[in-house]
Amino acid sequence: MSAPVNIFKQALKGDRAQIGLWLGLANSYTAQLCAGAGFDWLLIDAEHAPNDLQTILGQLQAVAPYPLTPIVRPAWPDSVRIKQILDLGAQTILAPMVETAEQAAEVVAATRYPPQGIRGVGSALARASEFNRTPNYLKTANEQMCVLIQIETVKGVENLDAILAVDGVDGVFIGPSDLSAAMGHIGNPAHPDVQTVIEDGIQRIVAAGKAPGILIADQSLAQRYIELGAMFVGVGTDTGLLMKATTELAARFKAGLSAPKQEKGSVY
Repeated sequence: MSAPVNIFKQALKGDRAQIGLWLGLANSYTAQLCAGAGFDWLLIDAEHAPNDLQTILGQLQAVAPYPLTPIVRPAWPDSVRIKQILDLGAQTILAPMVETAEQAAEVVAATRYPPQGIRGVGSALARASEFNRTPNYLKTANEQMCVLIQIETVKGVENLDAILAVDGVDGVFIGPSDLSAAMGHIGNPAHPDVQTVIEDGIQRIVAAGKAPGILIADQSLAQRYIELGAMFVGVGTDTGLLMKATTELAARFKAGLSAPKQEKGSVY
């Protein structure tokens, strides 16, 4: 009995973009609600949402019965946090704010048991191995790990080719919000200069044989990125959907309230 096959990692090598939703509500009940919608993946965000190990665990358990892949974004991609998240059962990590090939290599190493990496061995306490009920987990876990590197600064873009050359990096996610801020266009990821960098980045990632990814709520831009070769595309957030729907509903019945208007190029 081996580690579970990472269907998301396999799908990144296919010809169909994997469509997903960002989870920021930090709640297992809403995570399960979203899991039944039909997305290919859900991302549990611990960088900008109030998630800790317990809430991440609850959401992993809540979405486990559904045919999708949970991805976890830690608050910071250090080896200790990554180790804990993997022990909870996550097999796919999105590492934020990576700027160099050295950082990317450190993330990869954190997801692998020795001698390929530095992941600590604590499988007897880990949900990932079913508490050692998976006999060959330690010998098979490495090959099922999927590492997604997030570039979202000018320096990250400058080092993209070197990051792509790191063995064990399965995909590179372009963060449009922070990237637009770093380029002097905060709050405006649709700015032509930002879009040029994003589109060029996607094409370079594809050319390197890796999977490009992005989060964008603007449906026309999402489709554009898919056409360019983006293989994992977040098309919205649970927080954004709830905010929009509740505000629109209240505005229908209360004079003076206006429904939210989604700007072109909106990430959330």
